[in-house]
Amino acid sequence: MEFRKRIEELLNEFLETRKDLFLIDLKISAGDDITVILDGDNGVSLQDCLDASRAIEFNMDREEHDFSLQVMSAGLSEPLSIPRQFRKNLGREIEVMLEDSSKIEGELSKADEDKITLILRYRKPKDIGKGKVDVEEEKEIPYSEIKKALVIIKF
Repeated sequence: MEFRKRIEELLNEFLETRKDLFLIDLKISAGDDITVILDGDNGVSLQDCLDASRAIEFNMDREEHDFSLQVMSAGLSEPLSIPRQFRKNLGREIEVMLEDSSKIEGELSKADEDKITLILRYRKPKDIGKGKVDVEEEKEIPYSEIKKALVIIKF
């Protein structure tokens, strides 16, 4: 069996036993350095990474194929890439860079299989008279228009 397919198979078997975890990325370099990035509905613990690593490593024969393996969680600086990641972050502020390179910041209020919905809050000048008014509006953004989306970290 091809090396990559075997790794994918072992990883999928592990994820079947852990429905709360999901794969963000699997990279295998030309030198057979394997990097697995996981995320979870409730986060990813060190034990989760160890379990995933063991599920792969203990079922591969290093005599047959030498490799290095790294299993990690998607960090806060990692962009959101799949609908499940967006759903996990509902209620949080995110910054979205669109394909046209414009940026939008807002509260993630909805995420389905096709698009996300942000609540945008800003101030704009009054239509009549001086001063500004607070505005809140919803904006739907299809995944196809998103180049990159990051959670805004607030302290």
